[in-house]
Amino acid sequence: MIKMKRTYLLVLILFLSVSLSAQKDKQAREILDKTANALQQAGGIRATFGGTGNGTLLLKGNQFYLNSGGIQSWFDGKTQWSYLESSEEVNVSNPTPEELQTINPYALLSIYKNGYNYKYAGTKSRNGKQGFEVILTPENKQDITSITLFVSQTYQPLYIKVEQNNKSANEIIVTSYQTNQPLDNATFKFDKKKFPNAEVIDLR
Repeated sequence: MIKMKRTYLLVLILFLSVSLSAQKDKQAREILDKTANALQQAGGIRATFGGTGNGTLLLKGNQFYLNSGGIQSWFDGKTQWSYLESSEEVNVSNPTPEELQTINPYALLSIYKNGYNYKYAGTKSRNGKQGFEVILTPENKQDITSITLFVSQTYQPLYIKVEQNNKSANEIIVTSYQTNQPLDNATFKFDKKKFPNAEVIDLR
């Protein structure tokens, strides 16, 4: 489960949203606020991504579905189902608010508001697209040492790099990002009929 949560963090932290001089940059804050607001106003979201890993992410309100690295996860606002394809096991849990901060993109929207310094790194171009780059660093020591966030001029997330204190780094490149998608609530619930051989492990 620890490995699975780490996977979610590295992927989903992209949708919340560096200076070692520990400052809070006004222009960076404005970009982060607008990115968070754009995400909240986007309705149903369908995104695909590549980079260190690749997969698909669906979002609607505080619900999400993620398919990446052999793991599928559904969250309907209360219950989370995590299906590991290699073992055909699905873990069922009711995540705490703290746990949701590592797996739920809407909970992560406020991560920069508390416990992070941030700096505007300028207008740049990535993969032929112009946008804004912001670098964040945690105020207190943790696994993550810095987050580089690149958003489009309409404040859609396009790229993120997460660096950790073990010197490893993960890059996520958004390859498509569609808003106002018609996603019904069933999209965010595990359907046992589609996985008849799955072993359900209820951790609630």
